[in-house]
Amino acid sequence: MKLVDMKVNSYLELLRSSAPAPGGGSVSALAGAQGLALILMVADLTIGKEKYADYQAICLEAKVKALPLYKALVMGIDKDTEAFNVVAGAYKMPKNSDEEKAVRSEAIAKGTILATEVPFETMEQGYDGLKLIEGMVGNSNPNASSDLGVAAINLSTCIQGAWLNVLINLPGIKDEVMVNKFKTEGERIFNESKKLAENLYEAVRISLI
Repeated sequence: MKLVDMKVNSYLELLRSSAPAPGGGSVSALAGAQGLALILMVADLTIGKEKYADYQAICLEAKVKALPLYKALVMGIDKDTEAFNVVAGAYKMPKNSDEEKAVRSEAIAKGTILATEVPFETMEQGYDGLKLIEGMVGNSNPNASSDLGVAAINLSTCIQGAWLNVLINLPGIKDEVMVNKFKTEGERIFNESKKLAENLYEAVRISLI
């Protein structure tokens, strides 16, 4: 059964068990999906309301952009666990001969790249979602402004958590060009999103005082 098809209690029981997956990567994607879901909710609470006519264009655009990000992050919940399982399966491959060792080594290398690409995509998707909030704060239904703050927290968690999952896999990648690309882009997304999330949270918090 896919993680996204499980009941919340069942998912949490699996998460807290000694099973190595799901782990932080899936949790990060879930946090991001929750953030995007809140963005979509706030957009829907604004769109079509006459008193928020000035915000229609911004929220309509946010909804159009948020929906595919939401779907991608929901898929990412299972993709991360599946990528981990690929790596775990590769390590269990036989290594009794030079040929088997070569096949096993190649499988581990490919699996590790996959296990790095998935959380990196989660980072990118989370950051794209965070940037949507920037346009919606002060330009959406004010009764749901706190939800945008919570969305920012969830998306920040998504990005920071996914970054840790990228970093832990980098030592297993032998392609230095690929490693440097992950590091450079990952650090940029991490730093920019951290600052943006803090600013968004503060903007929402101050508006509620």
